[in-house]
Amino acid sequence: MTEFSPDAARALSGPSWLVDRRVAAAETFVAAPMPDTEAEEWRYSPIGDLDLDRYAPTTTLGDAPMPRLDIEPSAMVRTVNGKVVAIDVDDELVAAGVHVGRLVDHADGAELLGSVAADAADHFTDLSDAFAAEPILVRVPRGVVVDRPIVITHHAAGEHGAAFPRLIVQVGENAQVEVLDHHTSDELAEILVCPVVELDVENAGRLGYLNVQELGDATWQIGSQLARVGRDATLTAATAAFGGAYARTRVDTRLVGRGAHGDLLALYFAERLQTLDFRTYQDHAAPDTTSNLLYKGAVGGESRSVYTGLIRVRPGASGTNAFQTNRNLKLSETAWAESVPNLEIENNDVRCSHASTVSPVDADQRFYLESRGVPTSEAERLIVAGFFAEVIESMPVAAAGHKIRSGVTAKLARLEAAA
Repeated sequence: MTEFSPDAARALSGPSWLVDRRVAAAETFVAAPMPDTEAEEWRYSPIGDLDLDRYAPTTTLGDAPMPRLDIEPSAMVRTVNGKVVAIDVDDELVAAGVHVGRLVDHADGAELLGSVAADAADHFTDLSDAFAAEPILVRVPRGVVVDRPIVITHHAAGEHGAAFPRLIVQVGENAQVEVLDHHTSDELAEILVCPVVELDVENAGRLGYLNVQELGDATWQIGSQLARVGRDATLTAATAAFGGAYARTRVDTRLVGRGAHGDLLALYFAERLQTLDFRTYQDHAAPDTTSNLLYKGAVGGESRSVYTGLIRVRPGASGTNAFQTNRNLKLSETAWAESVPNLEIENNDVRCSHASTVSPVDADQRFYLESRGVPTSEAERLIVAGFFAEVIESMPVAAAGHKIRSGVTAKLARLEAAA
């Protein structure tokens, strides 16, 4: 893995503190063994098929299509292979002290990078640390309310390239913002993408974060979303995942202040030979905290989905309310979905529950629609749309709902055409 060596990390440009951080992360990465399916967190995954020798870090700026998001953002940053290609920020945000742009351009950049991820690092967050070219920072100061979404787009390009998008969102005390984080890659190129997102919500802050993943069919993604939620703060973190050959997202949400609240949502839809993989951790470390997780997915063709989740309630987290629900629709006999919820409770004064289902389209619902003249294919489309509606309606950045619904419609059309 000479392409991912400390010398390769040292060759990337940046201030000395960032270069030193990259080299240290690369040294940690090369010293550790590759994960395998013997580890519980990689169970059911195809991690043994990943050959890092096929990839090399790339920061060249290939062509990046302008995403059609139908949103009027208050700020927008576009990156290609982790390098910034455009930054556009409303003057009002600048005047309010909001930073949207390169992390290294902020005076506190060195302190902010890794401040959330440090407590949940793994093999691939180390790799991201070593080769993230230009981390992006969104920082909203205390008391500032941003009334329109901030949009960050990441595109990965180039055959056998490896890209490492990095986003840090910090919401100050009693501040509020919504962020749309959009990921794409070249449609047919074999690419590795390892995105890392750090979400830090200070006391009484409010953050809505939406990740829309539309990677190309040959892309592997191994990503992490790491969050810390302070006292009386609220995080709504959502994902809509459609693309990738194998796309994995690890979601760690730590509720560290009394009264912290987290809503965790995901919609995922796999087809053909895709595998979409989610590992979630709801970590209650403070009293009177609440988390609600709702992940819904559909699998068709010969695709697979994996969900494993853990609610952990620490000894000092009395008054915790934590809920975890994963529901999956099998749209073909050859599709497969794995769902494994877990609880780890170290305090008696809690309310916690988990639920999971894997099932085909409900025959009674389909018959009801067919008996009223709805063709079978249209009946299934309506049922799947209804299945996902609860998630879409609860997601932040409401203006992105149309795009997500269009993604579901396109998936269903391809499945119908392939039948």
